[in-house]
Amino acid sequence: MRTLLLTGPGGAGTSTLAAAAAVRAAGTGSRTLLLTRPGRQAVDLTDVPGLAVDRVESLAAAESLWAAADGAFAGVPALTPPPASSVVPLPGAAELAVLARLARAAAGDEADTVVVDAGPLESGTALVGLPGALRWWLDQALPTRLRVLGAVRTAAVRSGAAPRGPVDAVLDALPALEAGLGRLALTDPAATEVLLVAVPRAAAVPALRTAVTALALHGQQPSAVLARVLPAGGPGEWWARRAEEQDAALAAFADLAPVRRVEEAAREPADAAALAGLLPTEDVPAPVTALTPAVERAEGMRRLVLPLPFAEREGLDLTRWQDDLVVTVAGVRRSIRLDSLLRRCVVTGGALADAGTAQARLEVRFTPDPQQWPADLLAAEGSTR
Repeated sequence: MRTLLLTGPGGAGTSTLAAAAAVRAAGTGSRTLLLTRPGRQAVDLTDVPGLAVDRVESLAAAESLWAAADGAFAGVPALTPPPASSVVPLPGAAELAVLARLARAAAGDEADTVVVDAGPLESGTALVGLPGALRWWLDQALPTRLRVLGAVRTAAVRSGAAPRGPVDAVLDALPALEAGLGRLALTDPAATEVLLVAVPRAAAVPALRTAVTALALHGQQPSAVLARVLPAGGPGEWWARRAEEQDAALAAFADLAPVRRVEEAAREPADAAALAGLLPTEDVPAPVTALTPAVERAEGMRRLVLPLPFAEREGLDLTRWQDDLVVTVAGVRRSIRLDSLLRRCVVTGGALADAGTAQARLEVRFTPDPQQWPADLLAAEGSTR
């Protein structure tokens, strides 16, 4: 399943261009599913061959998920969960609802292409990082040792040697949740293509740069910027000044990703054909690669290099927590699991190289910990520290 994820600053026309991308994909013969929010799409797309539209509502999604999990609580004494109609969604439930719908589409092989109207930039970047965040919380709440104990308890409950309790309900629901997360590849550019939508104004540039940095922290990068440009040839001084600002913003956009121009029209598209005509047919974005951490070896140490395009030193934070390296940048945070060798090292330094540029990268130095490395292996590293 291929996913197209569109996100941009508020008012940039993300919903319109997501619908246009869905119509265009369906026109190629691809079974297409458009996931959007209620009230986002004014054009009726019900008669477009090969296209299904699902308006994902966070409240309805929360009720559906709760109802599906209700059977897990059956037989638990002194536990009366509220009905689905009384469930209060948590903040951030909108992204969780979209994620659950994506997982269901993947499990049911509903489409060849899923187009996601991810809304504002903060929601789009949060959606990309959500599967990893959920896995992190699962690991904290149910680490390996507790899962082993849970498996023993589950066997005792099934044999009748122990009563069923709330913990058993959670353990029963865990495999389905992890299977759903395993079907999602939002951080893999080969499976999920991210398109940024923006009006080329000066204020949009820093917002898009921050989004590119946040996406990079999760390994993702945009394949293109869809820029809503003015028609050429407008008269008057206002038009000339506006065109000058637009050209400057387009040049800045080009540093972030290839720019695809979408010319503004006097009216909103009235039908599916008009929607499909919004997107340019030429210069299809070239595939992009995942921005994964790389480990370089030097004398007596190792260096982990994490690409963070356009990252600035302000707001960048780095900590080590057990076997993870925790990086905070652009208002988002990711916990990166270290490989087996780096886990046996101590962090001895870190720096952001080429800050504020497309080549910006976090470089973290690791030195072998003598207490965890065998003496012969430590000597081979060229360190006696």
